[in-house]
Amino acid sequence: MNIVLGITGGIAAYKTPELVRRLRGRGADVQIVMTASAEEFVTATALQAVSGRPVRSNLWDQKAEAAMGHIELARWADVVLIAPATAEIMARLAGGAAPDLLTTLCLATEAKIAIAPAMNHVMWSNPAVQSNRELLEERGIMILGPEHGSQACGETGAGRMLEPDDIAAAVCAADLGGNATAGLLAGRTVLVTAGPTREPIDPVRYITNRSSGKMGYAMARAAAAQGARVVLISGPVNLEDPHGVEVHRVETAEQMHVETHRNISEVDIFIGAAAVSDYRPTETAPQKIKKQEETMTLKLIRSEDILASVARLDHAPFTVGFAAETENVRDYARGKLEDKRLDMIVANRVGDDCGFDHDDNTVDVLWPNGEKAFPMTAKSELAHTLIELIAERFESMRGDDTQPELSVISARD
Repeated sequence: MNIVLGITGGIAAYKTPELVRRLRGRGADVQIVMTASAEEFVTATALQAVSGRPVRSNLWDQKAEAAMGHIELARWADVVLIAPATAEIMARLAGGAAPDLLTTLCLATEAKIAIAPAMNHVMWSNPAVQSNRELLEERGIMILGPEHGSQACGETGAGRMLEPDDIAAAVCAADLGGNATAGLLAGRTVLVTAGPTREPIDPVRYITNRSSGKMGYAMARAAAAQGARVVLISGPVNLEDPHGVEVHRVETAEQMHVETHRNISEVDIFIGAAAVSDYRPTETAPQKIKKQEETMTLKLIRSEDILASVARLDHAPFTVGFAAETENVRDYARGKLEDKRLDMIVANRVGDDCGFDHDDNTVDVLWPNGEKAFPMTAKSELAHTLIELIAERFESMRGDDTQPELSVISARD
């Protein structure tokens, strides 16, 4: 797929080098076109380094336009993607204006156009912007997002640009570009569990853990970026739903167990990235427990082991476990690998200084006849690497199966 990536003058432009990497990771060729305002937020040098192509920005570039460069770009592109798309660029597209290279080639192309809006939430809700959005959609321009979340201005609301993983997955979908790359997991259905569970003590109290859900959500995005249909079963987290992913929300370990098995029949890959509570109260008080005694005894019972329940299915999938430990990480992980007859396990240390609530992580991946260590890396990047490794191991072991199955189990993030 040939993608012209138009970058306009929004603070979210700082994410575009990562977006280029994600698009190229899907096999796309990316030609960047920047507006003058975009150059205030991200450098052409950085973008040229990640794209492998000189950045275009000037409609009056004599060398390029001697051969009608804007027309050449317009014909070359399978998709024109504008990310971030400001209110200004949306107004120009709606009005058919062409004062610069990006808007000119948008008028001259027959390729699909997609935009990922990014602006202050008040600007996004402005009637003029919404009118332009509606008009652009009526003309067949695909609107990707925006998300609801915290913004650079310090406020919170709708207007945050979609994450690069989500944009790449949407743009490289076959129904958008027509000749998109398949991805390592194309044609497969992936089920991911993520986040913590909450086990109620009474109507206002519960037992839980420190899982943020970030690793599981990153795994869901990475699987989607590799062409998979992804179902995400999520415990309570403060994260936006990954774009293009079917999300089911649960609270307790029992609910997650039920929801997992309700959706497991058509699944090729199961990624259990949730930190499921190992124990739950035997009883839940119907009313708030009052503070009366000096001590209180809470009786717990073991929760259903989702990892074990999936691993012992009649048609056992290729299973990969995650071991989150505070000490002796590799020893405990190796024990789980052998005791639960897993094909692979990802081991990571958790504690006050790592793992939970952090945006990065470091892991060791173990399997019966090998292992691989990964240094401290952003969870989003690590998830892509893990998905690639899992797909590689799966293909080497089951690539010739007519009905291949893969399962990634019990990641503690």
